[in-house]
Amino acid sequence: MKLSTLFVLADSRLPAGGHVHSGGVEEAIASGLVRDLAGVEAFLRRRIRTTGLVGASIAAAVCAGALDQVAADDETDARTPSPAAREASRAQGRGLLRLAKHVWPQQDWSPFGRRPHLPVVTGAVGGCCDATPEETAAVLVYATMTGSATAAQRLLALDPADVTAATVRLAPLCDEIAALAATGLADLSDPLLDVLAQRHIERDRPLFVS
Repeated sequence: MKLSTLFVLADSRLPAGGHVHSGGVEEAIASGLVRDLAGVEAFLRRRIRTTGLVGASIAAAVCAGALDQVAADDETDARTPSPAAREASRAQGRGLLRLAKHVWPQQDWSPFGRRPHLPVVTGAVGGCCDATPEETAAVLVYATMTGSATAAQRLLALDPADVTAATVRLAPLCDEIAALAATGLADLSDPLLDVLAQRHIERDRPLFVS
């Protein structure tokens, strides 16, 4: 049952709003930084090692009970320098919180407020389905990768099989980062991804929200 629930949480069809976010890859493509499959794979690798690690470490800490909702929200804010990236995280967190209230109505979700960060809610959801901190971290890392991969596939008109093959090649890295995330809070940022996030919100008529 737990494994099946984790599959559902990692599914791109999850109605939490992730499908409208590109994780910065749209702006990277518009800026000419990513042009082909090799560029997409390099972008994904960078995103997994930075944004993915930080978010996963928060989710793992919440799942383990090492951080409560308020402290986790503050820690996520402190580790997300870009206001645009913080807004994207909160938008997706709100979507996942809405879903969690439907799936686990017996839980008290009031401490999360209206717009919690995505990693904070992910950590709590992991706890609801009895996932380990590392498993919870893996769900967030995987979603970090596949969200950007799917967006890049659409934007560059790439062969879905090629993009899927790239994500399979990156699966060991996702596992490695999830294991690292479960050992403690990560404290790093990627200035390039922060700049792309800010630049994206100023662009006229983007396809994705972030």
